[in-house]
Amino acid sequence: MSKFLILARDNGGWRDLSPEEGQRVMQKYFDWTSGMRASGRLVGSNKLKDGEGRVARGGNGAEIAVKDGPYSETKEVLGGYWLIEASGYDEAMKMVADHPHLRFGSLEVRAIQEMTAP
Repeated sequence: MSKFLILARDNGGWRDLSPEEGQRVMQKYFDWTSGMRASGRLVGSNKLKDGEGRVARGGNGAEIAVKDGPYSETKEVLGGYWLIEASGYDEAMKMVADHPHLRFGSLEVRAIQEMTAP
């Protein structure tokens, strides 16, 4: 089995939901995640805090610049992630086909390349 990181990106459409609809949507996220956990395919997941974060730029001898952000007002926000196990991209894409987040944005699915120390 390979590991895949699923990154949830959205454009803020969830802000237009009523509190009741927001709760129904969150339940769909919980249900999807619980299903992955029950199948033994979920390695981990978390929602990222809204409106918080830092961005570091620089390196290679340059002074590192740290800025506040990213901000929820930007066009697309990274809202959370799931780490799953699948046999390959085909299976991983089948697994996310019914993900409730697709209503609000995109899911970026990336294979994890295992790194070992030399």
